[in-house]
Amino acid sequence: MVRIALDPTPYHHDFSLLEFPEVTARLGYEHFQLTPHVDFTPFFRYPKADDDLVAKLKKAVSDAGVSIPAILPVHRISWPDEPQREAAVRNFRRVIQLAVELGIPVINTEFSGRPERSEESEAAFYRSMEELLPIIEFEGLKLNIDPHPDDFVEDGLEAWRVLRGLNSPAVGFVYVASHTFHYGDRATTLLPEIGDRLGTVYTADTFDHTRSHGLRYISNPPGNTARVHQHLRIGDGDVDWDELFGTLRSIGYLAREDALVVSNVFAEDETADDVSRYQLQRLRELIG
Repeated sequence: MVRIALDPTPYHHDFSLLEFPEVTARLGYEHFQLTPHVDFTPFFRYPKADDDLVAKLKKAVSDAGVSIPAILPVHRISWPDEPQREAAVRNFRRVIQLAVELGIPVINTEFSGRPERSEESEAAFYRSMEELLPIIEFEGLKLNIDPHPDDFVEDGLEAWRVLRGLNSPAVGFVYVASHTFHYGDRATTLLPEIGDRLGTVYTADTFDHTRSHGLRYISNPPGNTARVHQHLRIGDGDVDWDELFGTLRSIGYLAREDALVVSNVFAEDETADDVSRYQLQRLRELIG
C-alpha cells in the first residue's frame, strides 16, 4: 500500500518540531517526512538533536498515531572544496545515527554540488559515498537522491547514471515532480529506466520554464544562471499528473509495499491546511 506523507515545511514557522506529529494527524495524514529544521537537522549544519529531543519526538509521534517513514537532510556531500565536503560527511554521519535511533528506514537527500564545477563535484560525491555508503548499508537504510535544480547534475537520466555507478541496492532515486522540466521532462522513459531503484516520489506542481522558446520566464541580466521552479498544489502548473502516475503504475511502483509519495507544496503557506488536505485527497485519487 502506498504511503502518503506530509512535508511539514510550511509549518516550520508557526509550530515547533514536537508539534509536527499532531499537525500531521489533524490534517488526515498517517505519515510525515522529517525535513530540515533548526532544532533537529538544519540545512548544511551539524544536527542539533540530543537524546532528550529524540525521545520527546518519539513520544510525540507515538501519541499522535503517525509515523516518520523518511528523513530529509541537505548537506554539501558533493561540494568541490574539501573543508565543506568533510563537514558535510561529519554532519551526515550524525543524521544516520538519528535515523537509526528514530527507526526511520529511508534518507532522502540531494547531491548538493555545483554545476559550474561538475567534474569536481562528481568526484567529491563519490569520495563522500566511500565513507558514508558502508555505514548506510550496515545499518540497513535506504539512501535516495534528487538531482536538484542548480546541482552539479540536473538531468534526470544523467543523475541516474551517477547513482547507478555506486553499484549499491541501498541507493535509489528521489523523483520530484516539480523538478520534472529540469530533469528533461522524460518521466515516461526515465522512470522505467530507474525501475525498482525508484525510492520516493515528491508531489508538487510547477510551470514548464522551457515553454515559449525559453521566454516563459524573463530573468535579468540575460544569460544569468538562475534556475526557476515552483512547488504548487497539484493542478496549478504544467506537470502531466495522469502521465506521471500512469507511468508509476506501469512500472509497478504503486504496488510496492515500500512506495512513498510525499506532498511537498511550499508556495501556499497562507492556506497550508486547505492545500494539505487537498493534496491528500488528490493523491488518493491519482493512486486510485
